[in-house]
Amino acid sequence: MRVAFFIIVALLAAVQVELWLGKGGLPRVMSLRAQVEAQQKVNAQAQARNERLAAEVRDLQEGLEMVEEKARTELGMVKPDEIYVQLTSQPAAPRTLPPTSPSAAPWPPAAQASSPAPTP
Repeated sequence: MRVAFFIIVALLAAVQVELWLGKGGLPRVMSLRAQVEAQQKVNAQAQARNERLAAEVRDLQEGLEMVEEKARTELGMVKPDEIYVQLTSQPAAPRTLPPTSPSAAPWPPAAQASSPAPTP
């Protein structure tokens, strides 16, 4: 009976040693946890970088749209396969000046043009 007890204790000790120090033991688990933590930090940094790049892409896309709009409206630029048509209102009738006669006073009147400005 005593021998059976020592055999059982030896088997339990072997199982415990394999459990704590073996292939799937505590050191391996701690190593894997450290690797997971390190990878999570790398992933967080990559995620932040991806978000910055996505924001930069959005800014560039919106910026290009703004540049295109300014080029179209202010500079009248068009795309290569585009036809630009500008509609304007009908021009007003040309204004005619009254006929000048020798007796007509010159503009601006000489009296007002040559007199100095009043001083206060």
